[in-house]
Amino acid sequence: MILACQKISKAFGSEVVLNNVNFLINENEKAALIGINGAGKTTLLKIITGEYEADAGNVVLARGTSLGYLSQVIHVTSSRTIYEEMLDAKKDIIEMEKDIRRLEKEISRLTGEALSSAMKEYSRLTEEFEKKDGYAWKSQINGVLKGLGFSDAEYDIPINSLSGGQKTRVALSRLLLTQPDIILLDEPTNHLDMNATSWLEGFLSGYKGTVLIVSHDRFFLDRVVNKVIEIENGESQVFSGNYSQYAEKKKAQRDARLKQYLSQQQEIARQQEVIAKLKSFNREKSIRRAESREKMLDKMERLEKPVTLNSKMRIALEPETISGNDVLTIEGLSKSFGDKHLFRNLNLSIKRGETVGLLGDNGTGKTTLLKIINRYLRADSGRIQYGAKVSIGYYDQEQHVLDDEKTIFDEISDAYPRLTNTRIRNVLAAFLFTGDRVFEKIGHLSGGEKGRVSLARLMLSNANFLILDEPTNHLDILSREILEDAINDYEGTVLYVSHDRYFINRTASRILDLSPEGIINYKGNYNYYIEQKAAGNITADSDSVAGMSPGTDSARADKASSKEDWKKAREEAARQRKLANDLKKTEHEIHILEQENDQIQKDMNHPDYSSDPEKLLALSEKYEQNETALLTLYERWEELSEKI
Repeated sequence: MILACQKISKAFGSEVVLNNVNFLINENEKAALIGINGAGKTTLLKIITGEYEADAGNVVLARGTSLGYLSQVIHVTSSRTIYEEMLDAKKDIIEMEKDIRRLEKEISRLTGEALSSAMKEYSRLTEEFEKKDGYAWKSQINGVLKGLGFSDAEYDIPINSLSGGQKTRVALSRLLLTQPDIILLDEPTNHLDMNATSWLEGFLSGYKGTVLIVSHDRFFLDRVVNKVIEIENGESQVFSGNYSQYAEKKKAQRDARLKQYLSQQQEIARQQEVIAKLKSFNREKSIRRAESREKMLDKMERLEKPVTLNSKMRIALEPETISGNDVLTIEGLSKSFGDKHLFRNLNLSIKRGETVGLLGDNGTGKTTLLKIINRYLRADSGRIQYGAKVSIGYYDQEQHVLDDEKTIFDEISDAYPRLTNTRIRNVLAAFLFTGDRVFEKIGHLSGGEKGRVSLARLMLSNANFLILDEPTNHLDILSREILEDAINDYEGTVLYVSHDRYFINRTASRILDLSPEGIINYKGNYNYYIEQKAAGNITADSDSVAGMSPGTDSARADKASSKEDWKKAREEAARQRKLANDLKKTEHEIHILEQENDQIQKDMNHPDYSSDPEKLLALSEKYEQNETALLTLYERWEELSEKI
């Protein structure tokens, strides 16, 4: 064990963020800390680093453990250059190397006791230097800087002149070079392109220390972590495996809990029906059986209804009209900004029903292309043709379509003036804006909140062609999964730019890889794209990179499985019908015997029978026979009710 959190609790005012959080991480483990926005993940990291103090509980670190922390918000005002900052990270190693070189010079002129002492010091330093991989410090600096996307020309840029994203990459570079025993990372991929993210995956996977990561990048977590710590409703739960394995286990867990709860509720309702029916038979034996069941029901330990996350958005993307088969055709499109040529002579076409992911390195013009398609920018040359009845819905990652001076409510009502106030409130509630929150100004919202307003506008557009620029930015994992499901259920056409590889993998039916040389077309999801790219299938502007159709075998398997499921369902329906008929027949027999015994009791009290002992005896025997038969029928009725 290198790090343990024991019964950590933290509240801000009356809001409890963490409640009795428990987990431990062993040496060299790579763990993820996940949960919805506001779950307390960053708060927990700050408690571990000592920036915040827990209200209760303890953080236990193994003796001598060093911590390194990358915050989401980086405040760097250093006048040092990028490379000088990296040299400072390796200051101890560099000083040690200087001491070794100094001793080498001194040893050549020392004698006697002084030489012996210098030799011992030299031996100690060189051993420690080698242990800390000191001979590789220059290559380590270059490797980390290049890996995180810095070019040689950027090494001498002062840090205080960098953008926020660049400063974050500098801070991450420095942290990785210091090589602490535990690395704590809060959203490390937010300012990295796909190449830098892939490099970081490899670095962390092979890192000899321990890593704890907060990230919404599920693909990244799949590649790096082997343990997932979930914070939900302030409490923690630990799962072994990567994110996908966690997601499967969590879904199975939730499904099992819900199934147990619903099954118990169904059993309670059924028992109450049986009790009511037994009482309605109005016989001493049936009433006793009903009372016995009531006692069993009272002793039943009731399961609590599983908590539904109140942060769950509700998205329903539905096109108002169906477009023609040819949705978008682009021929000979070119765009430059001054001497910067983004793309030349670009050709592509998109058909109805496709979900197309547009990928490419930073600066290749992906967002620019979306803006040209959406008529926000003009191309230098080329032709764009939209298909019949195409209606575009646009999601802008910079939220320029929103007016910062408007309230959330006005933003929607102005965009869709025909909507009633009730409809607007219902839509905003589906995107987690309720009560007086709908009257907050757009300019006061966080990035994630602005994203939800944009998604609400997009949903109301009823467009049949969605153009999305980084739609998952600022969304937590649960919200991303909801958006993925909405896109997969959408009957229109989608073109998007995204760095979220998990999102791409779940939604894309085709990948377009944009570069200055053209577009490479991959007919499959992200996994298919990286497989083909690794295999060298990179013919620019080709209609199809490979003839294979991903998923054919699984489709056949699904079809066979569906046929088998249908057969089983039909057999089960027939069995249920037979049980229902048997139950109805049993109830009819009970009714007849009860009526017959009611008549026998009346006859036994009649003056014509009371003076005839033989008739009374016959009636009495018949009554007992019926009562015995009724007891059997009651048991049969209960048995059939159980089976149904």
